[in-house]
Amino acid sequence: MTFDLDMIKKVYSDFETRVDDARAFMGRPLTYSEKILCAHLDPKQVKESFKRGESYVDFAPDRVAMQDATAQMALLQFMQAGKKQVAVPSTVHADHLIQARVGAAKDLIEAENKNNEVYQFLQSVSNKYGIGFWKAGAGIIHQVVLENYAFPGGMMIGTDSHTVNAGGLGMVAIGVGGADAVDVMAGMAWELKFPKMIGVKLTGRLNGWAAAKDVILKVAGILTVKGGTGAIVEYFGDGAESLSCTGKGTICNMGAEVGATTSIFAYDNNMSKYLRSTDREDLADAADAVAHVLKADPEVLADPEKYFDEVIEINLDTLEPYLNGPFTPDLATPISQMKEIAEKNGWPTKIEVGLIGSCTNSSYEDIARAASIAKQAGEKNLEVKAEYTITPGSEQVRFTVERDGFIKTFEEIGGKVFANACGPCIGQWAREGAEKQEKNTIVHSFNRNFSKRADGNPNTYAFVGSPELVTALAIAGDLTFNPLTDKLKNKDGEMVLLDEPNGDELPRLGFDVDDPGYIAPAEDGSKVEVVVSPTSDRLQLLEPFTPWDGKNITGAKLLIKAYGKCTTDHISMAGPWLKYRGHLDNISNNMLIGAVNAFNMETNNVKNEDDGQYKPVPDSARQYKAHGVPTIVVGDENYGEGSSREHAAMEPRHLGVRAVLVKSFARIHETNLKKQGMLALTFDNKEDYDKIQEDDTINFLDLDQFAPGKQLSLEFVHADGTKDVIVTNHTYNAGQIEWFKAGSALNLIKLMEKQN
Repeated sequence: MTFDLDMIKKVYSDFETRVDDARAFMGRPLTYSEKILCAHLDPKQVKESFKRGESYVDFAPDRVAMQDATAQMALLQFMQAGKKQVAVPSTVHADHLIQARVGAAKDLIEAENKNNEVYQFLQSVSNKYGIGFWKAGAGIIHQVVLENYAFPGGMMIGTDSHTVNAGGLGMVAIGVGGADAVDVMAGMAWELKFPKMIGVKLTGRLNGWAAAKDVILKVAGILTVKGGTGAIVEYFGDGAESLSCTGKGTICNMGAEVGATTSIFAYDNNMSKYLRSTDREDLADAADAVAHVLKADPEVLADPEKYFDEVIEINLDTLEPYLNGPFTPDLATPISQMKEIAEKNGWPTKIEVGLIGSCTNSSYEDIARAASIAKQAGEKNLEVKAEYTITPGSEQVRFTVERDGFIKTFEEIGGKVFANACGPCIGQWAREGAEKQEKNTIVHSFNRNFSKRADGNPNTYAFVGSPELVTALAIAGDLTFNPLTDKLKNKDGEMVLLDEPNGDELPRLGFDVDDPGYIAPAEDGSKVEVVVSPTSDRLQLLEPFTPWDGKNITGAKLLIKAYGKCTTDHISMAGPWLKYRGHLDNISNNMLIGAVNAFNMETNNVKNEDDGQYKPVPDSARQYKAHGVPTIVVGDENYGEGSSREHAAMEPRHLGVRAVLVKSFARIHETNLKKQGMLALTFDNKEDYDKIQEDDTINFLDLDQFAPGKQLSLEFVHADGTKDVIVTNHTYNAGQIEWFKAGSALNLIKLMEKQN
């Protein structure tokens, strides 16, 4: 069944006309991404030749998707917007709050018991405002979206950084904060700086052990975790067309790890086959009818260097498997070099656990290819040296692979099947012994491997690879094992070589499922009551943030000067903290507890100038707030890298932080700060970071003249009476400055709603 088919047909009805119009006002041939962007301009947007990386543009996305952890705050905000129903098709997916512990059945029951209050809230809000709800166990948001909602040429936003997964079906899908989702659900235009364009030309064809995952692992090594910031990564070439639709999704999914706005592939026959296999023949027919437009213009493909800001070329014929990590997804190592590099760096080479699945690699093809390796353990009499887990991406995939015997194959090698949910990928893994913080190595097919990400242990060395490579490494139990060349000793003492992985792209018998887990909203939700208990520790109704008083901020104190990598995991940890995602005050107790204090190189231990004592970051912030003292946070490069979670912006705002000053921002986090009425500033001279001292008092000198393109000067008064005036930059346009003045973007929406 195709959801929202009428909406999709409407998009296609004048898509080509809009593209022709865009080609005229842009004055040149267009990339595929640009076609979709320009075809989704907000009706009030002035059409002009938008400048990549400079022009702020208003768009009208087709739909919104939210996962349960971020949906809580997004819907709490939407409830304040005064709307009777969402303006575009929207969905909520219960996937983040299920902890992987024992196995799928028991873990799901435990999650439903623990999270009943939150699930009931999300379902009731969805029911009231016309939002589709996917219950716990239905699957991971991005896999469910790919199977049900993504469509070529469409544009969607989602409250998760891996929303970009839908690019595998030719869609511009962008991860955002909940406040952005509220804008679109409320019928407002959605603003984005027109992205730069990075082209990746793929030639040849994958073979042997190489998988689609290896494409993005290699790209991550080339671009690094911030090389794609402010850009769309568009894949093209014969090699791109040869990849399966779900393989394309894997590549786009991990595009979030290079900071890209999104990633995308043009529509092709493999996408059409996937649509038909997932019971969307009518959508496939509609897309086929406009297929000639759902790709970059011929001039772009013929001369990509002329039309992309950067071009990368990868020959799939010669691509070998990669293993990225530890502690960062862009440290790319070809498997043939892992032995040498692991020994050189002193990485622990004994693999304790291999984990496959997640939103990145849980397709039928992924499971089939991994199962072909797992099956060889029994056939070749091999002992499996590491623990092994499987996290299916959706109930449809799980049901189908169980029908086709793959679950039994995994169980025969000791595999444990977790619930159709995020689980270990986001820290929802009750790993036995992790609390001992012992040095160890795991390999997984997920997307992120930051410190503490999977199990909370800072000494877990996590490496990212394809499901088939992870399976082979789990059998070997050795990080230095190269399945392309190395043999394993079996129980009979024989040396055997693993055969290359194989597996069908799509199930020969088609997909099957008893209960996909979807709950449709009421046709009329006006009588649905949403109840939030005032004594709940999981949910809390929001109070509007205070508007700016129009004056310079003075007498501010430094809350923390963060050293080095400071991701959203450092600013607002996931794992056990996910239970508080709907309660702003409670979750604020994790604010910046993972950030390293540059003055003592410790985490969650900062000096409070009120009493001179060192204490946890949230405690210090609450003390300043109680005394009416504003604070600022200082950070390093690519601050806010990682998840789209807006809590990383809302928590500082709630606890009295007025500004975040860094060397550079990750895109989503910078926008989230702006939406919450915060000042997101960057050093004009990055070396000024070193001038900031622990005991500083900070005064804004010209905030009362806040304007687009105008630098802001901050005076840092040191304990000895000396001063440094630091010049900062910002990217606020006139509309975003209005967010700041109003106290938040949501405050401005409510104000405009009252005026209407």
